[in-house]
Amino acid sequence: METQVKAIRIEKNGGPEVLQLVSVQVPAPQENEVTIRQKAVGLNFIDIYCRSGLYAHPLPHGLGFEASGVVEAVGAGVKHLKVGDRVAYGQSPLGAYAEARTLPADRVVKIPKGVSFEQAAAIMLKGLTVQYLFRQTYRLQGGETILFHAAAGGVGLIACQWAKALGVKLIGTASTPEKAALAKANGAWEVIDYSRENVVERVKELTNGKKVPVVYDGVGKDTWTTSLDCLEPRGLMVSFGNASGPVNGVNLGVLASKGSLFVTRPTLGTHVATLEKMKAASKEMFDLVAKKKIDITIGQRFPLEAAADAQEALAARKTVGATILTLD
Repeated sequence: METQVKAIRIEKNGGPEVLQLVSVQVPAPQENEVTIRQKAVGLNFIDIYCRSGLYAHPLPHGLGFEASGVVEAVGAGVKHLKVGDRVAYGQSPLGAYAEARTLPADRVVKIPKGVSFEQAAAIMLKGLTVQYLFRQTYRLQGGETILFHAAAGGVGLIACQWAKALGVKLIGTASTPEKAALAKANGAWEVIDYSRENVVERVKELTNGKKVPVVYDGVGKDTWTTSLDCLEPRGLMVSFGNASGPVNGVNLGVLASKGSLFVTRPTLGTHVATLEKMKAASKEMFDLVAKKKIDITIGQRFPLEAAADAQEALAARKTVGATILTLD
C-alpha cells in the first residue's frame, strides 16, 4: 500500500534555492526492499554536489544518502530485517531527505542497543567513510603518523577518534583555533591551523623531516599540492572528496618528481558493495561507538523543511561536527 509523505526534491541543478518540499508517494516494498519511517537524516557534502550538478543524476530527483528510522514494511526475500527494527543506512539510492522511503534492503543495517537514531543518522555515511579509508584503502595498523584534512568536520571528528583508538598519530588541519581545539579534544595528535601556519613545513617539523605515508584529503582542489608535498617517498594520496572543488588537470609527472607517489580516488560504494561487506564495516564502526571510543558530535539540527539552510551552513563552513535533519 502506498503512502503520502513530505520529501525534498529538485527539478534543476543550482543553489540551495532549488530545494523544494513536496508530497511524494512511498511505494510498497518489492522483493529485497524495505520501507522505513525515518527519524533523522544525515547531511553530507556529496548532497551539495548532487544538488549543484557536480555529480550528475537524472532530474528530477531527491537528495541524501544517509538516514535512520524504523522498518514499516518488508518485501519478499529480506531475511536480516523485520517490521519494527531500528535501522540505518549510509549508502542508498538518492532520496534520504524524506519522512519515509522504500529502498534496497542490502543497504540497510540494524542499529545496535546504545546507539540513538540521531547518532546512527549522523555516523553512517561519515563513519563508513572513515572505516573504508582507515581499514580498507590504506589499512592502518597502529603507530603510523598520518595527515587528515578538515579534521573538525563531520568525517574529520570521527577520524580523529578512530585514529586514536587504533593508536595512530593523526595530524589534522583546520581553519580556526576553535576548530583546531575541537579536533584535538577528539583525539587528534596535533592540529595545524592552515590560516596561520604552513601545513607542509609543520608536517615536516612534526615528523622530523620524514613526512607521512598517507594523506587523507576530502577537500580537493585547494589542498592537492599541499597534500602531495606532505607525503614521504612512495606515499599514498587518498583523495576522497571535493569540498573546495574537484581536482582537475593532474600531471602524472608530478607524482614521479615528488617521490614515486601513489594516488587513489576511492568511493564508499565500492567498499561496501554487498550486504556482507556493509554489515562488516558497520559492525566495526558501531562497536567503537558502543565502546565509547567514538562519540558523534551533532553540531547542528534542522527540520526537513529547512534543508536549504542546512546545506548553506555546510557549504559556508559554518558547521561543526555532523549536521542532521530531524523528522520527529
